[in-house]
Amino acid sequence: MADAPHGRAGAPAGTGHLVRLALRRERGIAPWWILLIVALALALVSYVNRTMGTYELKVTYVELAARNVFLRALGGGLIEPRLEVIATWRSGGFLYVASAFAALMSIVRHTRREEDEGRAELVRSGMVSRYAPLTAALLVAGGVSLAGGVLAGAVLIGLGFEPVGTVAYGAAITVAGWVFGAVAAVAAQLARSARTATAVSLSALGAAYVMRYAGDATGQYWLKALSPIGWSHLVRAYQDERWWMLGVPVLVSAILYVIAYRLVGRRDLGEGLLPERLGRESAPELRGPVSLAWRLHRGLLAKWTAGVACFAVAGAGLSPLAQDLLSRPSIVVQNITSVLGVSDMTTTLGAYSWYLILVIAYAVALYPVLMTLRLRSEETSGRAETVQSTPMTRLRWAAGHLVVTGLGTAALMAVAGLVFGTLYSLLVGDLARDLPRFLAGALSTVPAAWCVGAVCVLAYGLLPRASVAISWIVWLLTAGLGKVVSPLYGLWHGTPLEPFHYIPNPMIGTSFDVRPTFALTALTALLVGGALAALRRRDFG
Repeated sequence: MADAPHGRAGAPAGTGHLVRLALRRERGIAPWWILLIVALALALVSYVNRTMGTYELKVTYVELAARNVFLRALGGGLIEPRLEVIATWRSGGFLYVASAFAALMSIVRHTRREEDEGRAELVRSGMVSRYAPLTAALLVAGGVSLAGGVLAGAVLIGLGFEPVGTVAYGAAITVAGWVFGAVAAVAAQLARSARTATAVSLSALGAAYVMRYAGDATGQYWLKALSPIGWSHLVRAYQDERWWMLGVPVLVSAILYVIAYRLVGRRDLGEGLLPERLGRESAPELRGPVSLAWRLHRGLLAKWTAGVACFAVAGAGLSPLAQDLLSRPSIVVQNITSVLGVSDMTTTLGAYSWYLILVIAYAVALYPVLMTLRLRSEETSGRAETVQSTPMTRLRWAAGHLVVTGLGTAALMAVAGLVFGTLYSLLVGDLARDLPRFLAGALSTVPAAWCVGAVCVLAYGLLPRASVAISWIVWLLTAGLGKVVSPLYGLWHGTPLEPFHYIPNPMIGTSFDVRPTFALTALTALLVGGALAALRRRDFG
């Protein structure tokens, strides 16, 4: 098909209409990402003011961060004992990643996913250039990144932060989104499906963060200089403002944009440039709903298992450093013991290490959420309806996915407990004593993760069109109100509004209470039962 002409001002024909369409679809997603960026910036300022209210405390914290590899690598580089430097140092890495994640997901959503679901073909049947969908996606995703950086900067200036450094900080947030939006634009042309494009883009983001972290942890700063996330850190807002560093991600983004446009012109609609691995002609092992669900989910589960194991190794590997940190009285140690609810320093290290297991548990709670979204995706794509044209009923199809999801969630936490507990025991503990406690503690979080997924399944059964937004909101609220994030805004022990609040810490010497486990499991069963009943009664598709 011949390409449509360019519109006014040289823009590909149809770009304006597609931008308005993309903005309409983003109205339920983009504001939440922008709010997350702004709220996190504010939360860290509040945290520093509350816990390091004097200059002396800030100096103590800076000296501690300079000695501790984990803290230095987490924030990225060295800091100064000033509020704006410490607050943005603590939050900057997360804000850069959030901006990058929002941009790459938006690009894939408005390009490759549109082709997967057939809407792009309908759009291209009109007077729309083949370059218009990519242009619209880049404009919208770039605008969201810009809005996140500008609003975060405006709020910080409103708090009295120095304007020049704040502009640099907001620009660093923005360019992180731009460069990974460009990465996703290229991935969307190479891959044949939105799932593969998302995996490629997220892999690039993960590799960039690991390189930046490794560079700061080891002192090999050339690794940081090669990382797109590291470029935002190297802007050094509120310190010496390296404005020229902003040109690096802008230049790389421009190059990737050019590559993406060239690739658009070289591929057919719905196809990718990377070769797809052909499947087998037959699959005799697919004999029921569980085997079918396992076939669909095993790849993602394998990636999650590798990620959980790597995080567990990293967390447990820092046990000697954490032991040294907790042995030095400071405001940081006081805050840690307050969060953990311990007073005996002999149990503080184990309790603190289990807290890292809890961080993994909040992340793993996203796994059943994604599996629920997969149910909706299978339904809207028509694949689920094709499967149900066989003797497999709707409830058996859904139950197969839920069984694999539940067992997969438990397996992920078992991996976390085994890996973390083994390495921790070898480094600073006792294998016979600590490994069983870490494994039991990790598995005790599984019913809470199931409960989060069950709420999402109920939303899918009752409100399928709104289930995607509801599912993301449920997980974000769970994480935001939980024991890991809530200390940033003064709630040291989390809130009772999320299920992980009721999971006891097995490393503080108290007897294990099984009542929360039974209660959460019963609630999960009730929610799943309601979801299946609703799914059976509603229209499909």
